[in-house]
Amino acid sequence: MTSELIYKYLSNEASEQEVQQLFDWIDASEENKKQFISLKKTWALTAVTGTISRDTSPVIALKPKNNTRKYFRYAAVFVVLIGLTRLAFYFNERTTASKEIVLELSDGSFEYFTHKNENALVNDKGELIARKFSDRIVYFGKVLDKEVSYHTLTVPYGKRFKLTLSDGTFVSLNSGTTLRYPEQFGINGKRNVYLTGEAFFEVAKDKQHPFIVHSDKIAIEVLGTKFNVTAYPEDKTVSSVLVEGSIQMSEKDNPLNAVLLKPSQMAVWQNESKKIVTQTVDTAVYEAWTQGELVFQNTPFSTIAKIIERTYDVEIINENTVLARQSFTGSIKISESSVANILELLKRDTPFNYSIKQNTITITPIFHN
Repeated sequence: MTSELIYKYLSNEASEQEVQQLFDWIDASEENKKQFISLKKTWALTAVTGTISRDTSPVIALKPKNNTRKYFRYAAVFVVLIGLTRLAFYFNERTTASKEIVLELSDGSFEYFTHKNENALVNDKGELIARKFSDRIVYFGKVLDKEVSYHTLTVPYGKRFKLTLSDGTFVSLNSGTTLRYPEQFGINGKRNVYLTGEAFFEVAKDKQHPFIVHSDKIAIEVLGTKFNVTAYPEDKTVSSVLVEGSIQMSEKDNPLNAVLLKPSQMAVWQNESKKIVTQTVDTAVYEAWTQGELVFQNTPFSTIAKIIERTYDVEIINENTVLARQSFTGSIKISESSVANILELLKRDTPFNYSIKQNTITITPIFHN
């Protein structure tokens, strides 16, 4: 009965007597107040489905209580939760100035991924080493170790990319990411690649040639597995989430400072303390971006803002301390959403103003002068 009364009130269908009855009920206990706030959020979010078209925005739905993995894989939801941490933030300048995906070859020349035609890449001997497509690149072959040459692939904000390395390892690169890797792996030794940004690896098994991801002061060694690495310079951390197999994260200057991960574990290297902290996580959250989704699990707005900046190639300046204190849970289809869609959803819970000037978004309090 109380739920029905709340929805009548929110829909402006309640009588004065019913409104007074509802207010008396809310004032009766802190638990009643929490229930009212929860139902108000539910009503606000579900109301959005009737005003935002499916082809330009996420579909809003309630989060199932006991099916987290299925929820994160398939639901397009955006449920607001109130956080306790005060987070005011401003963002660094983009690390990738180019708006195109750029491949730097071993001879210092550049290839750009701006056309949909297929190109072949050859080495200085005229041998085929890769096929280049608009959204991916596939490498072939091995060489003697002394002849190993490196390519560097840079993915700007607003774009993502996929590549298959010459050993068969599949890599998804997120926005704002640079990966340096051999154009062809050697027949001896280890398989070394160097990452700045975020990438999801599906490493080809080869026990004789361990695969190592180098990022800042951390090395992640594997034999064959699936895992995600996040190593953006502004975060001051390097994290790795293991989906399948086994990986070891270690400090380059102190190899004894290391952890061995099991599936569904995340290791986080803290640059200031030089500690590696582990925890159990839902790996679906960290795989979702490779499928074109942004997934948040009680994520602070400051972190979400960084993700939105990279994904949509914008800059966000937040001057609203109320919004900065919040965290969010849910997922959004990247191709079906825009920054404006996301901000409008946030406004349903926490009113604020925002302005867009070119690629800069400024968020201010509702009564900002």
